[in-house]
Amino acid sequence: MFEVLPPLAPDPILGLSAAYQEDSNAHKIDLGVGVYKDEQGNTPILNAVAQAQKILLERETSKTYITPQGNQGYIDNMLSLLLGEKSPVLMADRVAAVQAPGGCGALRILSELLVRCNEKTKVWVSDPTWANHIPLIGSAGLQIETYPYFDKDTAGIRFDAMLDSLKKVEKGDVVLLHGCCHNPTGADLTKAQWDAVLEVAKEREFLPFLDVAYLGFGDSLEDDAYGVRLMAENLPEVIIAASCSKNFGLYRERVGLAAIVTADTKTRKVAQGQIMSVARGIYSMPPSYGGALVDIILSDTSLRKDWESEVNAMRNRMKTLRAMLVDKLHENGADKDFGFINEQKGMFSFLCISPEQVREVREKHSVYFVESSRVNIAGINQQNVDTLAKALVSVL
Repeated sequence: MFEVLPPLAPDPILGLSAAYQEDSNAHKIDLGVGVYKDEQGNTPILNAVAQAQKILLERETSKTYITPQGNQGYIDNMLSLLLGEKSPVLMADRVAAVQAPGGCGALRILSELLVRCNEKTKVWVSDPTWANHIPLIGSAGLQIETYPYFDKDTAGIRFDAMLDSLKKVEKGDVVLLHGCCHNPTGADLTKAQWDAVLEVAKEREFLPFLDVAYLGFGDSLEDDAYGVRLMAENLPEVIIAASCSKNFGLYRERVGLAAIVTADTKTRKVAQGQIMSVARGIYSMPPSYGGALVDIILSDTSLRKDWESEVNAMRNRMKTLRAMLVDKLHENGADKDFGFINEQKGMFSFLCISPEQVREVREKHSVYFVESSRVNIAGINQQNVDTLAKALVSVL
């Protein structure tokens, strides 16, 4: 049976990781896979998470299934984190939600729900967007369209073109928006631009689909939630996919949230049943461990304070790494102004160089990142930044 399956090309990011592992160059640099790394190149367990693990070990008395929607404390805490503790939509009982296996799981659950609403639904994604958005959403059966977002020539957002495109979106279409720290470009909408997008959403009556994977990695936990809260509080319907992989460092635990802001409580109850049915048909019951850890952290005043400090430290370190790379590129004689890297936010940056230059820097200098020129800023450190800058300058 399986001999009829055609071979597939390696995943562009995971394939890079394998090539990096096989490279014997002692000075090789991995800027591909999107995980946070410390100065030693490790992805650490956050102190708040380590403490929560100890508490959970002492507290947990059973390994039976948790409820189908997931850990309710986790869900409530995450909704408060995303929408605000005094969110009017939460107070009005307008939000349905389930714990999901990672941000990817949340995206897929919501996509499958959209198919149930209308199998011909169009989902508009930014050009460019995270590579896995298209297979996750498209393989659910939804149509994918794109709207302009980033211009490599100017290293900035094509906001006028973006708005012009969104003004042509039809009623009932879905528009995927990155809540903060746009992946792959690192170029985020300003608050004024979010306000303008809201007005177009009202006018065209499209459904915003907000992907929030990096809350706290942009400006702050509160500021990064601006777009999500703006849409949720001013539109009748919004859907949200959130991830705890980055800001809690729970990559391997696969902890996410799929949420639906509905027009009223009656619709919320129906949506809750439907989204739980979707989840049941994919994986039956959600995993417990990671959500339980997040619940413990966000429910404990001291642990939450520690976690917030750790998120702040990760964000500030990445800002420092951005500045360090820009300075080193300048010191090594780059004839291109890379100052835009300091304006980008979060874990990723578009270097705005060509695929040919990306391949050359990989082949000649063992610096690994995807051909779009997206780099993981957290992969930079004091030991490799000079080598990286010299390698980049050599191919410009």
